Amino acid sequence: MAFVDKIREELKYVLDPELNINIVDLGVIYGIQMAAKRDPEITMTLTTPGCPLHDSITASVKHRIEAMDEIDTAVIHLVWEPAWSPENMSEAALKQLGR
Repeated sequence: MAFVDKIREELKYVLDPELNINIVDLGVIYGIQMAAKRDPEITMTLTTPGCPLHDSITASVKHRIEAMDEIDTAVIHLVWEPAWSPENMSEAALKQLGR
């Protein structure tokens, strides 16, 4: 498993508290890049720009990734373009919402 894939798997433990769906299946993770050997940069969005849990979700992402033995510092880039859409959701997430 590539290290970026390992990070993505770890992010599946971070849930959107309102929907109770992990952020990977929700489709808010746009990219994971290794800026340095032990310092990933994660580009993500949220379902809405006014999300009241903005700080909680991004802090959970940073905490979860920095808890990995191979990581020193995770940098989170929160972006609004492109805007999140339900089309970003995985089949598993859609099923969880009954769609």
